[in-house]
Amino acid sequence: MKISYNWLKQFIKIDWKSEETAALLTDLGLEVEIVDKYQSVKGGLEGIVVGHVLTCIQHPDADRLKITTVDLGNGVPVQIVCGASNVGAGQKVPVATIGTTLYDKEGVAFTIKKGKIRGQESHGMICAEDELGLGESHDGIMILDDALIPGTPAATVFKIENDEVFEIGLTPNRADAMSHLGTARDLRAGMLQSGVNVELITPSVSNFRVDKRTLKIDVDVKEPKLAPRYCGVTISGITVKPSPEWLQNRLKAIGLNPKNNIIDVTNYVLHELGQPLHAFDASKINGKVIVQTLPAGTKFTTLDDVERTLHEEDLMICDEKGPLCIAGVFGGKKSGVSENTNSIFLESAYFNPVSIRKTAKRHQLNTDASFRFERGIDPTITEYALKRAALLIQEVAGGEITSDVINVYPKKIEDFSVFLNFSKVAKIIGQELPKDNIKKILVSLDIKVNSVSDAGLGLTIPAYRVDVQREIDVIEEILRVYGYNNINFSKKLNATVSNSPRNEDYKIQNTIATQLNSQGFNEMMANSLTTASYVELSEVLNAAHNVTMLNPLSNDLATMRQSLLFSGLEAISYNINRKNADLKLFEFGKTYHNLPSGYEERKHLTLFLSGNRNQESWTNAQKPSDFFLFKGYANAILSRLGIQKTQNLPVTSDVFSEGIAIGFGQEIIVELGVVKKSILKNFGIKQEIFFADFNWALILKLISTKIKYTEIPKYPEVRRDLALLIDQNVTYDSIYSVARQTEKTLLKDINLFDVYEGKNLPEGKKSYALSFTIQDNSKTLTDAQIDKIMKKLQNNFETELGASLR
Repeated sequence: MKISYNWLKQFIKIDWKSEETAALLTDLGLEVEIVDKYQSVKGGLEGIVVGHVLTCIQHPDADRLKITTVDLGNGVPVQIVCGASNVGAGQKVPVATIGTTLYDKEGVAFTIKKGKIRGQESHGMICAEDELGLGESHDGIMILDDALIPGTPAATVFKIENDEVFEIGLTPNRADAMSHLGTARDLRAGMLQSGVNVELITPSVSNFRVDKRTLKIDVDVKEPKLAPRYCGVTISGITVKPSPEWLQNRLKAIGLNPKNNIIDVTNYVLHELGQPLHAFDASKINGKVIVQTLPAGTKFTTLDDVERTLHEEDLMICDEKGPLCIAGVFGGKKSGVSENTNSIFLESAYFNPVSIRKTAKRHQLNTDASFRFERGIDPTITEYALKRAALLIQEVAGGEITSDVINVYPKKIEDFSVFLNFSKVAKIIGQELPKDNIKKILVSLDIKVNSVSDAGLGLTIPAYRVDVQREIDVIEEILRVYGYNNINFSKKLNATVSNSPRNEDYKIQNTIATQLNSQGFNEMMANSLTTASYVELSEVLNAAHNVTMLNPLSNDLATMRQSLLFSGLEAISYNINRKNADLKLFEFGKTYHNLPSGYEERKHLTLFLSGNRNQESWTNAQKPSDFFLFKGYANAILSRLGIQKTQNLPVTSDVFSEGIAIGFGQEIIVELGVVKKSILKNFGIKQEIFFADFNWALILKLISTKIKYTEIPKYPEVRRDLALLIDQNVTYDSIYSVARQTEKTLLKDINLFDVYEGKNLPEGKKSYALSFTIQDNSKTLTDAQIDKIMKKLQNNFETELGASLR
């Protein structure tokens, strides 16, 4: 939200520097993120003064140039070479003096320097209006009023607006501060707390009167729950034209582009008082104005020339022939104000915030009006804002008020009642504040004190403070105005030590995250909202199980994810497109499922690996990541958690072109493999992606809190190697299983250290080189015992796997 400091000063007479005001607003909870300078003309015409042309003669060496002598008001005339055809002696002209910075049409700055033009010195520049940013004309120099005194700053002559604009990071609950009036209210409260007595000055509407009653438009509110208050008035005889400069400057300062005087006034009052308004061309209203909903499927074309399909809950402003406007959100194309408009129906209303929010989200429209309506505006200023806007329209567009103010307000929106307990205030704040100070703060916030007792205060909260409805909310208001920095801290330090189990989720999660980080992985966190169509990429996922948002921000964020794969691929695609292709990522996250048994959340740990193993370096050759490296990372996680006696199972997910599952019994702990190219194609990814999905709930279930340990063996271990010639279809897992079954006690480790396929081997064969570590914890093994074990292993390999020694 942008707040103009000059505009703010119309509500509060303040001479503070902008830095001081910004600091106070931030302390009050209206965090000022940036303070920008604004000038109605870029550069503020600094260095431009009124000059008096004393002499003007033809340049001796150029037909189109003239040599002038100009009085700049300092008693020392200067020579300026000018190329304008309309320059002449006796004129008052704007002169850019030496060192002045001007801007071209593209906004590029250039500096006026002393120089020579065709051999003649020139000490400045006599300017045209486009060179000063005051217009588009370049037909000749500007001729100023002859009564002006030489040396007068041009900024004074042209009334250049210099302003400072606060960029406030407003929190969604502070609907009351979404205007200059609302910001001024908070600023006044803060200044009073600081000991500076100021008054809040609001625009007067005492001059509002009905000139004629010649254009009455009746209003019929058929949905009073959706439109609790609706006001309107007609103004006739107006002239639609550009707004005066003061109004344009106010809007430009806060980033709005002026359109015409009628629309500009409605925008002005919106940002001044926080009350959205809408002006209809009265000649385009057939009969009376009807506030109602329309049947679902009704077509309506809005101001942006888009035909929209209405929902049966959308509140519409209609006439007797059809819709004119989406209430509180966006105007209609046919009923808007145009250059030919000479009479208007001006609307000011309070609409149900929930209804407006649903409609705005439904049609993906976010306007200044809907932004305020959906958060809750002040229902008490509806008529006041209407009169304020009507008077401004008369000021800038002429015309007469041609109807009484229509005010449909069947049920008054009541203020909130809250009892504030003094002891609760002290308990929450941690410090006892003076009771008089508390009352002073509340009164400065327009909160009425109805009753006072030793226990507390009976309060009435104004209806526009939709964020203050409980006692705790009132305490927050007291604290932010009193100042968080003014609260004393206790010197007493309290600490507690709680006993928590070792296998709590967050502890295990931190352990694994630390391990993965040490292995070069980076943790990612993706949005749980995703695109509904992603489930179509896998037959295992079911679109019927999607958890769909009722009011999504967009179609891309309309569904809760059923898999962490696709959000991870989005992140990978984003990185690859920015030349970061060597990736190691992991994420702890949840998936969401709408099952027949009800809604269900499942927690997962996912790993992603792609690109090269290490960063490019002259000391190491680049080596791409492979499946076995990836599997090693997955096994390292299970090993770190002490999960043993796992087995390889067939992968169930169809997102892999090849992969395996690691299970405990018949339950799958993790599935990992290479993601299908057909899936990667949807994300524009061409390189190989490895993906692992851990069932985190099962992992937590399998983790044992009991610490097991064994003594370090006193007796040496022995290693023996075998080179086996086996069939292509024999897996290492088969060899591992046979070896374990052959020798269950003394065989400590099995390692595959070489695989060979190709030349000098029989067709359909491959060679595995394996090492076997043998050890007895109670004695030193003899050669005879070792040879017996190795012979037994060899015989079983030959018998069960058809292996032979190579």
